Amino acid sequence: MNVLERLETEKISKLLIEFSIPAIVGMIVFALYNIVDRIFIGKGIGAYAMAGLSICFPIFIIYIAFGMLIGQGGGSVLSIKLGEHDYKGAQKALGNTFTLFILVSLFLSIFGYIYIDKILLIFGASEVTLPYAKEYIFVINNLVIFNFMSMGISNLVRAEGNAKFAMQTMILGAITNIILDPIFIFYFHMGIKGAAYATIVSNMIVSLINTYYFTFGKKCHVRLRREDLILDMETVKMILSIGISPFSLQLTTSLATVLCNKELLLQGGDFAVGAMGIINSIYMFLSMVIAGISTGSQPILGYNFGAKKYNRVLKTFKISIIAAVSLGFFLMVCIFIVPSIFINLFNDGNQEILKIGINGIRIYFLLIPLNCFYIVGSNYFQSINKANKSLFLNLLRQIFLVIPLLLILPHYFGISGIWMIFPISDLIVFAVTVIFLKRHMTKMRRLNYASLA
Repeated sequence: MNVLERLETEKISKLLIEFSIPAIVGMIVFALYNIVDRIFIGKGIGAYAMAGLSICFPIFIIYIAFGMLIGQGGGSVLSIKLGEHDYKGAQKALGNTFTLFILVSLFLSIFGYIYIDKILLIFGASEVTLPYAKEYIFVINNLVIFNFMSMGISNLVRAEGNAKFAMQTMILGAITNIILDPIFIFYFHMGIKGAAYATIVSNMIVSLINTYYFTFGKKCHVRLRREDLILDMETVKMILSIGISPFSLQLTTSLATVLCNKELLLQGGDFAVGAMGIINSIYMFLSMVIAGISTGSQPILGYNFGAKKYNRVLKTFKISIIAAVSLGFFLMVCIFIVPSIFINLFNDGNQEILKIGINGIRIYFLLIPLNCFYIVGSNYFQSINKANKSLFLNLLRQIFLVIPLLLILPHYFGISGIWMIFPISDLIVFAVTVIFLKRHMTKMRRLNYASLA
């Protein structure tokens, strides 16, 4: 029995474990690219370099946003087309995704090259942190295509059923990054620029391996062909309409981070910005684990939705929610008990960053299990081609909640008011997600009964 047949018949829990564990490992590995850089920079170069890297974080998130716009959109279309047994459409989705990666990365590289100084200043760089931020992001920006290809093509590999291979390539990339970071930063005395080069080389290796998989690999179900690289407007429209939800989430996250950094700079200076960078790294780690669960469920959801196996869609979603919320609760408890351990992973002994970070991380993660629920719920709508609901949820949290609260709370509670924004937003968007899901699940159960009749 091949992978596509198993998606339609295999026990859901077994499939979800099989797909989610490699996806979680892959997502954690992707997060490690940024986290490992922060650890080496924070401990080896210093607090100001760490703050400079924190300024780059929103730009990094923007790159991830465009990667998800194309990669997750393309992966969802690929899974749905395979579920409909439309192999020609699946191959066209694969080829068009590759072409979009190339075009968008070229645009971002050129735009960043021209405006990088202005962007960093707008994003909250000070005279002290600007040189560090510029050194790092200049390298990443010029070779951003490899960030896209590393993350995006891995998602396509998972979407067509080979989650294990995607995990293996991402692990290879992470190991390469961990090895190269100290070599470039310390042995070759490249400083913060060395961390950027280590990330790029690692992503380049993963990109080339995954491209080879779709071009010459024996286990892939869809093949990268020259004729499918020509953009088809219907396929592009479908990719972008599905991918717009994770794109909006990451883009608005970047905007919120920029505004938070600027407010933190006013309230607590460069050390407060550095503390936010550490907290963002820890949140990024958790969100990548939850994204791994969502990404692991995506081929199962997309394929069975395309095949009209609605009962399997509902079961997949239920198990995903339970797993994500449980992980969020576990991390929340750990952070409340030993917050200093998490902060000092990235800190070189700076007591000011430690003090600000301990207070911040406890408030920031206060309702994180609800955030996990929302992430999985939003991804669910995206996976079954209901991206409008997913888009609304993402915009609700980042634009209509985070930004207005940022304009209000710091004036009354100072730095603590900035941290309070996130649990308040988590609570409200959780409630709205529950309402959306309750209505949708009722409709899905009716469709399931009709399909069985």
